[in-house]
Amino acid sequence: MNASHIARTLAPSPLRPRPSPLRTGPLSLAPLAVFLVVLLALTSCVQPGRTVHPDSDPVVGAECPVAPDPSITTHARIAWQGIANGDLLVKDLGLLEKCMPNAQIDWVRFNGGNDVIQAFGSGSIDIGIYGSSAGVKAMSPPLDLPISLVWVADVIGSAEALVVFDAEIETVEDLKGRTVAVTFGATPHYVLLSMLADAGIADQVEVINLANDKMPAAARTGQIDAAWTWEPTLTELVETGGHVVVDSVEAAAKGYVTFDMQTARDEFLAAEPEFMAMWTRVQGRAAEMIAEDPATAAESIAAQLGVPPDVAAAQMEGYIYLSAQELSGSEWMDVAQEGTSSGAAESIASTAEFLAAVRMTSGAHDPGQYDGMIYRDGLREALG
Repeated sequence: MNASHIARTLAPSPLRPRPSPLRTGPLSLAPLAVFLVVLLALTSCVQPGRTVHPDSDPVVGAECPVAPDPSITTHARIAWQGIANGDLLVKDLGLLEKCMPNAQIDWVRFNGGNDVIQAFGSGSIDIGIYGSSAGVKAMSPPLDLPISLVWVADVIGSAEALVVFDAEIETVEDLKGRTVAVTFGATPHYVLLSMLADAGIADQVEVINLANDKMPAAARTGQIDAAWTWEPTLTELVETGGHVVVDSVEAAAKGYVTFDMQTARDEFLAAEPEFMAMWTRVQGRAAEMIAEDPATAAESIAAQLGVPPDVAAAQMEGYIYLSAQELSGSEWMDVAQEGTSSGAAESIASTAEFLAAVRMTSGAHDPGQYDGMIYRDGLREALG
């Protein structure tokens, strides 16, 4: 399934009383600027002798895809995760370091959204990435962290799915009376409970909290009948005899859109607008490269994930990558601010209501308040 097909499925369904307004139509990318041509040429090959390892050095020969700015001397601490999106491309090619040669960039790896939340809470990172459920948790009561949305790294499609271990289970409705594992607070938790409610069996399924890396053992020992999870656990569960019944593409078609989001500390945003403008330009170039040359992008992403390029390419097919132009529209971050609240704010509010209902938070703000937590200046500069 290609990205364009996935994108066409993301229109909300009238089945949901309050569907998310996020609708991602067929990707209509603008022609690439000359800078992207330079980037593609410079990154067409992986550095000779370079090993596939998460701590690989940046690719030799890759250059800043825009005019570098040596006047920026920011010290930025960036949280990253092993998610197959443009953030890994930026890290692997060393684009921030090349575009801001006098800045200090510290990349800090995290393995889950809750850890990123804690890092923001302690003030030990400036920019971080996590699933939309974790990000919304951080932005909502009781945490109410002083952070703002700065980018949507990807929209989750088939990269997250429900795997079942009984051939008789063919639909969500067939989970009645079964035990399903999911990581509480993560994006699959939101999608699973929403899909169970949509099927009218929310109170007839035992949903248990289980970390991703514990799911394969639980499946092999018969402790669970199904699990909604993400890569690489998703593939591992299938290889142990499971089969996919439904994925986040189908959930999104019903209005339950999930995505990986990046936020930054408000204090950092106020102090470092030039850095954020360059950071946003670079993220935009990475998204364009994935769209135009996914094979080359997969080589860099593979090096950061520590997997072969074909495995990285397969994971990438499970996501939709939005350009800066697409993110700027009203269905996402709404740079023009033409409405009372953007599509992203509406989706954040909807997720917040869910988290409050399952007692993962103590409440939810209204869409207008979440709209005030969207940082648009970086996108304005990137598109200007």
